[in-house]
Amino acid sequence: MTKGKVIQFRRGLKRIHEKHFILDVGTKSKEDAKKFAGKEVTWTSPAGKKIKGKISDSHGNKGLVRAIFEKGLPGQARNTEVEVK
Repeated sequence: MTKGKVIQFRRGLKRIHEKHFILDVGTKSKEDAKKFAGKEVTWTSPAGKKIKGKISDSHGNKGLVRAIFEKGLPGQARNTEVEVK
């Protein structure tokens, strides 16, 4: 199990994808990030509630990944840790 960090919502110019998040899992290249595709992700709130998601693919060329959660994370989830299984 590894740790990751929530970076930002996945967004466009006029639309924010509420269930999609960009995560930093500690990789430095696109090829290393693609190895995380299909793994499960869990975010734990300060109250102890767990929200699960799944890594769908890499995002960009700097080793970030894109994760889709079962329901949207709150805005306070930015810059917090997630567990990658």
